[in-house]
Amino acid sequence: MRRSPWLAVSASAASLLLAAACAVGGGGGDGGTAPPAPDGITAQAGSAHSVHVMWNQPGDTEAVGGYEVYQGGVKVKEVPGSQHMVDITGLEPSSAYRFTVRARDAKGNLSPQSAETTATTLAAETDDRVPPTRPATLRGHAEGSHAASLTWGRSTDNLGVTSYEIYQGGVKIHSVPGSQTTTLLTGLRPGTAYAFTVRARDAADNVSPAGPVLRLTTASAPGSGPSTAPAAFRVRSRADSGTHYLDLSWTPPQTDGAITEYQIYLDGQYTTTLAWGADAPSGTVGYSLPVGDRPHPRYAVKVRARLPDGTWGAFSAQRTVTTTGS
Repeated sequence: MRRSPWLAVSASAASLLLAAACAVGGGGGDGGTAPPAPDGITAQAGSAHSVHVMWNQPGDTEAVGGYEVYQGGVKVKEVPGSQHMVDITGLEPSSAYRFTVRARDAKGNLSPQSAETTATTLAAETDDRVPPTRPATLRGHAEGSHAASLTWGRSTDNLGVTSYEIYQGGVKIHSVPGSQTTTLLTGLRPGTAYAFTVRARDAADNVSPAGPVLRLTTASAPGSGPSTAPAAFRVRSRADSGTHYLDLSWTPPQTDGAITEYQIYLDGQYTTTLAWGADAPSGTVGYSLPVGDRPHPRYAVKVRARLPDGTWGAFSAQRTVTTTGS
């Protein structure tokens, strides 16, 4: 089940958000040198309601902490520095849209706007209810520790395939135009097993069944890297109007991208999922889990995050707590 989470942003996170807001207005973070504007920006309609925006990655990718994507001058997406493409969804059919991109470094300094690119969404096919055929094949291999190359068979559709979507474990992590049947996935974790599938989409947003599964494992890398487990996990109990709650809080793991989904486990069993959209918390996350009207049971609680590459990260430390009387 999904519940509406409450969240608290730490003072440090609030300061970062304020710095970012100032950077948007003033073009800089701490007064240092801003990164150069992204180049090679292109946009292509993915369907009647989406556009796929891409740009070139700089030679020094570590100098870029993230990108901001603007639609008609309004920021609509943020992506990590390792990502150089994004789908803009929820658009109107047969409509022209303008896009630009800005790079942001780790200190919050923002680049100038990129050159502007335009794309027109496809016409809506209201009577088209026929999905494309499933991609018949999927082949690929790991490209070192952080990337994988995929190639699949072309799908067919009564009106034409407009895009292909790549999934890892049931989670969409990437998409490419319908004219493309190969891609390089980046931002993967070293020494990690992945299960990829591909689906085709047409202009009416009909989606094909998933094609065959491709399983591969990225190469190991020196060192363990940052932990994928939520940190600073805390639990306390309280009672309110006869109902007992476990108040949980934690900080997201250090990953290259926002964490938009968590699972909570109670006494070793999956209990609930917390999910956000574009406004995923970057500071301290909090949630009140109701556990019934009986006091004194002892609970063991842990939480894990869905990582940007579609895999589940490690569990947090497990905490135990005993509910108190009303």
